[in-house]
Amino acid sequence: MRFFCLSIVLNILIFNSNSLISDDFLNEVINSKSRTPEYVLRDKYRNPKETLDFFGIKRNMKIIELQPSGGNSPGGWYTEILAPYLKENGLLIAAHFNPRESEWRAKMRRSYEERIKYEINFSKIKMTVLSMPPQQLTEDNTIDMVLTFRNLHNWLKSGYLKEVLEVSFNSLKHGGVFGVVEHRAPESFDLSKMKTTGYVTESLTIKMAEQVGFVLLEKSEINANKLDTKIHPKGVWTLPPTLKLGKQDKKKYLEIGESDRMTLKFIKP
Repeated sequence: MRFFCLSIVLNILIFNSNSLISDDFLNEVINSKSRTPEYVLRDKYRNPKETLDFFGIKRNMKIIELQPSGGNSPGGWYTEILAPYLKENGLLIAAHFNPRESEWRAKMRRSYEERIKYEINFSKIKMTVLSMPPQQLTEDNTIDMVLTFRNLHNWLKSGYLKEVLEVSFNSLKHGGVFGVVEHRAPESFDLSKMKTTGYVTESLTIKMAEQVGFVLLEKSEINANKLDTKIHPKGVWTLPPTLKLGKQDKKKYLEIGESDRMTLKFIKP
C-alpha cells in the first residue's frame, strides 16, 4: 500500500509539471479589462498567475472555491479569474456561506449571487453551501481541485477547520489537488495567538491536512512578504486591504503591504 501511494504521488508530480508551461489563456483572463480595477491593484500581493500555475490549474477541471470573498461589493476576488477561465471547458463550484447562520453571511452570499445573475463571465458558476459545521460539498470523489484563499484562520477560530478539511478531501478525486493560501504565523505562535491575530502556522496547517488524509506535495514562497513582522495591534487586519487602524500609521502599513502568506499544495492519494 505504501508503494502504491508513492506511485500515485510520483505520477501526480509528473502530471502537474505541465503547470510550468505558460498558459496563455490564463494570462488573457488575468489581464482582462473585465476585472475590478481595485482587485487588479492587488495582483502584486496575491500573484494569481504564479499561484494558479503552482497549483496546476487546467481549463477542463472541476474546481471548488471555498467561501469566495464576499467582502465589500462587488466581491469574489479569485472568482473573477476562475469563472471565465473554467467557463467553457470546466466547472467552478462556489462553496459560499450558509445564509441561515447569520445576517452578515446572508448579505455576503446575496452580494455574490447578484454577480452571478448579471455578469456573463459568472453565468456558469454552480453554488453550494459550506456550513458550520460543514456538510458534504458535492458528490464525493468528483472534483479535480479545491482552493482556499485566506480562510483557514476563520475556520480555526470557529473550531471547524478539521471538518472543512475533511469535506474538501472527500469531494476530491484520487490525485486531486487541495491548494491553500493563508496568512503565515511564526512557528512560535500558539493556538490562542493564531485565533486572535488571523495568522496560522505552516506546521499546524500541514499537520491537520495530513490528519484527514492529504499528502503535502510542495510549498511555494510566491506569496511571501518578508516585511510583515506578524506583530500588529489589530492582527493581520492592521495591514492592507483592511487597514483596521484607519489613518493611524497608514503609510507605515501600506509600505509593509499585504500579509506574508504560505502557499501549500496537497493531493488526495
